[in-house]
Amino acid sequence: MAHSQSISDKLLERILSSLSDDKAEDVVQINLQGKSSVADHMVVASGRSTRQVSAIAGKLTDRIKQEFGFTSKVEGKDTGDWVLIDTGDVIVHIFRPEVREFYQLEKMWLPQSGSASAN
Repeated sequence: MAHSQSISDKLLERILSSLSDDKAEDVVQINLQGKSSVADHMVVASGRSTRQVSAIAGKLTDRIKQEFGFTSKVEGKDTGDWVLIDTGDVIVHIFRPEVREFYQLEKMWLPQSGSASAN
């Protein structure tokens, strides 16, 4: 019975809809199953300003608490440059665009086209 999988999928769906509702930009979903023991999914998104990044993160964590009954671990919400939300099954990163561009987090996890691996 893949009960935990269905919770993970429901959580991912709710995170994606919450980000969409709050006008997050450039939302990228990365499947981590088999790649990481930390989480099943990673979601990376952008907000246009530190204020919007913090607001998106705040609303997302509130919705998760109301609908799933647990509190997510949150880091970076006060500065709003890069907020990390750890829901257990899904890790969410919300960036200001310049900060996201600097760290290029998705490139670490997405399959590379062309080259097999970097040194």
